Amino acid sequence: TAQQALEQTLSKLPIAKMMHYQVLQKNGELADVEFARPAHRIIALYGKQVLNISALGIDAANQTEGHRFLAPGLITIASADQYESDLSTNAKVLPSFDKRRAFIESALLKAAGTDLVLMPDSLLDEVTALVEWPAIYECHFDQEFLEVPQECLILTMQTNQKYFALTDKQGKLCNRFLIVSNIETDKPEAIISGNERVVRPRLSDARFFFQQDQKRPLASRVADLGKVVYHNQLGNQLDRTKRVQGIAVGIAKALSANEALASRAAEIAKTDLLTDMVGEFPELQGIMGRYYATHDGEDAEVASACSEHYMPRFAGDALPQTQIGTILAIADKLETLVGIWGVGLAPTGDKDPYALRRHALGICRLLSEKNLSLSLPELIELARKQFPQKDVQEKAKGEDIYAFIIDRLRAYLRDQAVAGKPFTTEEIDAVLSQSPAQLNDLIDRLSALREFNALAEAAQLAAANKRISNILKKNVTAIPAACSGKLLQVPAESALYQALEKLTPTLSTAYEQRQFVDLLKALVALSAPIDQFFADVMVMDPNPELRDNRLALLQQLHQKMNLIADLGKLA
Repeated sequence: TAQQALEQTLSKLPIAKMMHYQVLQKNGELADVEFARPAHRIIALYGKQVLNISALGIDAANQTEGHRFLAPGLITIASADQYESDLSTNAKVLPSFDKRRAFIESALLKAAGTDLVLMPDSLLDEVTALVEWPAIYECHFDQEFLEVPQECLILTMQTNQKYFALTDKQGKLCNRFLIVSNIETDKPEAIISGNERVVRPRLSDARFFFQQDQKRPLASRVADLGKVVYHNQLGNQLDRTKRVQGIAVGIAKALSANEALASRAAEIAKTDLLTDMVGEFPELQGIMGRYYATHDGEDAEVASACSEHYMPRFAGDALPQTQIGTILAIADKLETLVGIWGVGLAPTGDKDPYALRRHALGICRLLSEKNLSLSLPELIELARKQFPQKDVQEKAKGEDIYAFIIDRLRAYLRDQAVAGKPFTTEEIDAVLSQSPAQLNDLIDRLSALREFNALAEAAQLAAANKRISNILKKNVTAIPAACSGKLLQVPAESALYQALEKLTPTLSTAYEQRQFVDLLKALVALSAPIDQFFADVMVMDPNPELRDNRLALLQQLHQKMNLIADLGKLA
């Protein structure tokens, strides 16, 4: 019934916290009601007919109240299909959230003129939910506040006042801003002045925090990090800073970067957490570190790294622009990943309270997109060594963390594409099955693999590779390290051996120079010899010496064919 449908709908509303209140019934008694806020009226119409239903202590009707100031009094809804038009025309209410949001967005853009209006979706949604009949007004604040970092002013206006900040086309904050009011009037002076008056103390607070923070250099706050708990099993923020410092210096050394700058950046990167500004606005961590480090006279790369080491913060976010920022970003994420994993808090199912999946993806992006020739297993081991706790090192097994990062890498690669065509699962598996140590050439490997896959001989070579893999897997005896030419008896195995020997220098050179397309195309020369080998040669010969020598030949062949990817995964 309609009554049941209404009750079920109300019970399923995602209301986090109910308000308890009482409603006076027609019989004079009070009824206890629970809802988000006290409900005053319910409209329930089928065409023009009012439905005989009730809820929240209220009987349904065809009347409601209009806008509190613009259309006070009762409004009668003629019929169900006129509900929206009657409200907008007579009640000064735009009932559709989507239409109200679209109107606000359009009006903000128009009011901004040649400037750019900052409209984060969360703010636009919140403001849309706060008004019934939106009107946009332009306000101003004193120019002197522009001396404060604009991120502080923008966040203050957005978070505390729900205002929309404006920037010029270069992204520089203007001293005018837009407000969304619930009152439409041709004399908005009082509304404008009221909002300008309210925002002034907010901006003054931001300026005060900024000025006070600058009185104390970041470097003088390092020791105070020891008073901030990071994790009860991993120590405080100072302990963590020292671990990140060790990782950052190790990475800098591997990249022949400035180790002193990497160490300094790691030392002060978290100190802005102790400042008044970040205490008030945690979203500004890193950003304020950059401003304060610059004010303190720190090296430009060190200052940038204070902000950049949090990057990428989310999927699709920008990466650090500086080398020191990149180094510190990797170090910070590795420390978090290894440390949290080491105390037994690895992600399980949908639970990932420390965002380790995001950190792992960030590491993948940094190593890949920044083209860093760093060994991932060695980086993980470098991070593990920074933890003196034996139990942490035991739980944070390198192979487990490597597998976790590679799993994130798999998801990352699925989002990549060449010429608009995403990589296939088979292509990705072929490359990742080789357990690559370096991640900076994976896109090149995948691109080369795709080009190889278009060759006429690709399918045959992939099938042959898979056959070789199966033969080698089934063998239970030790295989010699190298094939002996003296033990080759069948012409087909001699031909394959010679073809492989001839091709090996070409393959090695192509691999060293990262000419992956040339390497894979060169394998075509082995297609005919491989076919002939399997046609004429019995690998598992009764003579163990001949059998082992042929297995050694196949093992060498398998290694050369799979230098950049397991071709058998394409079969």
